[in-house]
Amino acid sequence: MPQVLERAEGCWAWVVLLASLVTQGLTLGFPTCTGIFFTELQHEFQASNSETSWFPSILTAMLHAGGLGMCFSFQSSITVLGFYFHHHRALANALASVGVSLGITLWPLLSRYLLEDLGWRGTFLVFGGVLLHCCVCGAILRPVATSVAPETTEEAPPPPSKAPAPGCLAACGRAIQRHLAFDILRHNAGYRVYTLGVMWMILGFPLPHVFLVPYAMWHGVDEHRAALLVSIIGFSNIFLRPMAGLVAGRRDFAGHRKYLFSLAALLNGLTNLVCAASADFRVLVGYCLLYSVSMSGVGALIFQVLMDIVPMDRFSSALGLFTVLESVSILISPPLAGLLLDTTDNNFSYVFYMSSFFLISAALFMGGSFCALQKKERPGKPAEAEGAITEVPSEQGLMVEDSRGSKKQLYTEVMYVTSV
Repeated sequence: MPQVLERAEGCWAWVVLLASLVTQGLTLGFPTCTGIFFTELQHEFQASNSETSWFPSILTAMLHAGGLGMCFSFQSSITVLGFYFHHHRALANALASVGVSLGITLWPLLSRYLLEDLGWRGTFLVFGGVLLHCCVCGAILRPVATSVAPETTEEAPPPPSKAPAPGCLAACGRAIQRHLAFDILRHNAGYRVYTLGVMWMILGFPLPHVFLVPYAMWHGVDEHRAALLVSIIGFSNIFLRPMAGLVAGRRDFAGHRKYLFSLAALLNGLTNLVCAASADFRVLVGYCLLYSVSMSGVGALIFQVLMDIVPMDRFSSALGLFTVLESVSILISPPLAGLLLDTTDNNFSYVFYMSSFFLISAALFMGGSFCALQKKERPGKPAEAEGAITEVPSEQGLMVEDSRGSKKQLYTEVMYVTSV
C-alpha cells in the first residue's frame, strides 16, 4: 500500500514542528538535569569528581553519537524540519529548539521532586516511562515529498566499466564514507571549519549545565534554589530562542548566520567569567540570565548554520558525522573538568575559566576562518561544495540553481522519504 506523502510548508509541517519541539525537550533537554544527581551519586558510590563526571559525560556523548535510543529520536526530528520547511527554516529550527528550553526548565524541577520521594533509582525508572513519549512523536514524522524536475538535455550513458567489481571491504568503506559525509568533510572547507570549531567549543559549552548546581551547593546555596538556577536558564530560553530565530531568519542576516553563531559562542564564554567571580545566589541568578541570552543564540543557530553550509540532500549524513565528532568532545569535557576539581581541592572557579577558554577560542577560530574563506571566494563564484545547491525564490515556486547555472523547478513526482 503506497505511503501518503505530505507537502512541504503545509499544515502538517506545523504538527511535525510540534513533534520536533517535544522530542528535543525529552532528549536534548534531559542531560541538563544530571547536575541534580551529581552530589547524590557521588555520595552513593563514594566517587571522586572525575569519576562521577563520567555519568553525564557518557550519557550526553552517546546521545549525540548514536546510542541510548535518544539519538535516533532527536536527529530524525531535526533532519525532517529541513525538508518540511524552506522559506521559514530558520524560524522552524528556533521554535523546535524551544523544546530544549522547556526541557531545561522542567527536567531539573521534576528531578528534585522525584529524588526526594523515590531516590535516584526510582526517579530514573519514572524517566524511562516519560521518554517513551518519543515513540508518539516519531509516528508523526511522515514522509515529505519534494523533487527536482529532470533536465531537458539528454546525456549518453557512460560506457560499461571493465574494472572488476569492488570487494566487500571496499564497498563498505565507500558506504561509510558517504553516509557519514567524509567526502563533504574533505571537500567543503566551511563544513570542516564549522565541525572543528564546534568540537572545540563543546569542550567548554556543557560544563555549566553539569557543574552549576554542585558549585552553588558547595558554596552553601540550598539544593532547591540551586536546582532553580538551571530552570531559570531554561525558562529564559523559551522566549529568547524564538527571538533569535526571528532575527536569524531575516533576509539581511541570511549570509551572516555563521558569524552570529560565532558571536553567540564568544558571549557565552565571556558570561562564564561572571559565574567564576562570585557564588552569591543573586549573582548566580544574574549570571543565568546573561548566560541564557548567548545560549539562545547558540541553540537556535547550531543546526541552521549546518543547513546553510551543506546541501539538504546530504544534511542527514553531514549531521551524523557532525554529532559523532561532537560526542567525542562531550565525552572528554566533564571528566576533564572533574579531574581539574580533584587537583584544585574543589575550586569550581577553574571549571568556569576552562569553559570560557574553550568557548572564546572556538568563537575566534570560527569567525576568523569564515572571514578568510569568504575573502578567498571570488565575487559571483558559484558554490563549490560537492552537490551544493542555491535556493532562488520565484513567483512560480521554489527554484534550485546548480553549479552549471541551469535552473530546475521543484515538483512532487520525485520524492525524498525522510522517515520510515
